[in-house]
Amino acid sequence: MTENTLLLLASIGVISLFCQWMAWRMKLPAILLLLLGGILMGPVFDWLDPDALFNELLFPIISLSVAVILFEGSLTLKFKELKEHGRMVRGLLSIGMLVTWLIATLVSRLALGLSWEVATLFGAIVVVSGPTVIMPLLRVVRPNANIANILKWEGIVIDPIGALLAVLVFEFIVSGKSGALGHTLWTFSSTLILGISLGGVAGWLLGLALRQHWLPQFLQNAGSLTFMLGVYALSNTLQHESGLLTVTVMGIWMANMRGVPVDDILEFKESLSVLLISGLFIILAARIEFSAIVQLGWGPAWVILALIFVARPLGVWLSAKGTTLSWQEKAFLSWISPRGIVAAAVSALFAFQLENQGYTDAAILVPLVFLVIITTVILQSLTASPIAKWLKVSEPDSSGFLFIGANQVSRAIASVLRKRGIPVMLSDTSYENIRLARMENLPVYFGNPVSEHAENHMDLTGISNVLAISPYRQLNTLATFHYLDLFSKGHVFGLSDGQADQRASHQSSEKFKETRTLFGEKVTYAMLASQLSQGASIRTTQITSEFTLQDYRAQHGSRLLILFVITPQGKLIPVVADREIKAEEGYEIISIIRPDPEKDQNHIADKPAK
Repeated sequence: MTENTLLLLASIGVISLFCQWMAWRMKLPAILLLLLGGILMGPVFDWLDPDALFNELLFPIISLSVAVILFEGSLTLKFKELKEHGRMVRGLLSIGMLVTWLIATLVSRLALGLSWEVATLFGAIVVVSGPTVIMPLLRVVRPNANIANILKWEGIVIDPIGALLAVLVFEFIVSGKSGALGHTLWTFSSTLILGISLGGVAGWLLGLALRQHWLPQFLQNAGSLTFMLGVYALSNTLQHESGLLTVTVMGIWMANMRGVPVDDILEFKESLSVLLISGLFIILAARIEFSAIVQLGWGPAWVILALIFVARPLGVWLSAKGTTLSWQEKAFLSWISPRGIVAAAVSALFAFQLENQGYTDAAILVPLVFLVIITTVILQSLTASPIAKWLKVSEPDSSGFLFIGANQVSRAIASVLRKRGIPVMLSDTSYENIRLARMENLPVYFGNPVSEHAENHMDLTGISNVLAISPYRQLNTLATFHYLDLFSKGHVFGLSDGQADQRASHQSSEKFKETRTLFGEKVTYAMLASQLSQGASIRTTQITSEFTLQDYRAQHGSRLLILFVITPQGKLIPVVADREIKAEEGYEIISIIRPDPEKDQNHIADKPAK
């Protein structure tokens, strides 16, 4: 390996990380900047020629990367959740996907003159969207709960289903290369049988190994990845090009087994995706030949227009039959369907293989799919917010709170807030805490609140504030930094850790200065938990002209700790260390009051939390 080769490989890694960082700073889908980086390195400045750099290794690299992407995506496909997420989502995943497939196939055939095989494969590829594109868009637009849940679950579930459809279409094309119908059906059937059987057995074995803890914790992620790649290679050896179907079935099987800790594998994918998938996008974008697109004239434009203005609206309105969605909600759903990472990766892999099998028009697949991705992501990202406001489907100003921690303190405070109609969400990695929160009828997320899985699965509808009330200092700090990038300044609050040197080191960071210290500099989690365990209660008290804030403080003295102030307009304001508490007539106070053995009944102005 020459020094130039090493330099190119290092530059791919550096640029991919830089694109991810810029996307994070600019709150844009990372796919846009990764595509731009690859195009600049490849077609524009001619720095990177993936075919020359990797030679015979290019196809195996793309193939293995796509296998990892499909395996990870299929791990999220739980049939139970699919049933639970509404008629509209199921319609989009069946009727909507079929409509998009048929229209994309017909238009690409008529407008571009593609063969039926390649046109059908293109139609199957562009049915997918993906959470990597949808979730950043939803965070910016903040549509109402109906739309947010539909788009989120469609994006998560359609990736593995759409990829499986593309795999099946590709397998049928490859098996039909001989031209004999009997041989085609036999080859296709063999691929299906092997993929389903081997994938099911491999998924069961790996799921059993994880459930029974046959692998130590530090080997579970690496072992799962290695085993999956081995099964993929074995499947391709037994039946040509059956590996993608096998690993997809394998992931689906594991996702639907009981007691298999697939969330840990999904978290491992986050680090892997930054390196593997980001680098893959740079490589794929560098191979785009725009000259081939230019030669097609207006054909690609007609294809994109048909996808945006015909296929998506028709699929949405047909899927929405029998639902209670308003025409405004259906119209907004009709506009939002950006394509993502699976479409790009799968198109590159299948185009590479079809070209080798004599389908010369397959060369147009990659630039055409990338053009669809770029157009839909840019157009819909820029217009989604004004269209949502015009249709009046944007969520009103959010006032809810995400609690980092579902412990005793968080549950007690969240229960009071929820009784007042304030949206709450409790997140914790402790199953016992989550179980107790569920018993109190509190919305919960079980898992790491700063993971990509949480980003894709945690319902933050109505949530615009974060309260870090975990007993773990590192998690509180990590969460505050993480959510400062999702919520605006002044909406992220954390408890003091009680250590002056620790606070000094944190406060030296400009970013940490944007957080607010909850309830006072000396109020720690241990203090609150101790007070509640000793019988302290959380109460709501009305401030009047006859009973002022000063009267309230004088009545309870040092036993009183004020947590929140509620304005007459219903706005809840957390008490923070650097802000004076202001509560006039018409305001309400939420406080923790320690019991007084001598004056247990003397709470004349207090009333129970409501």
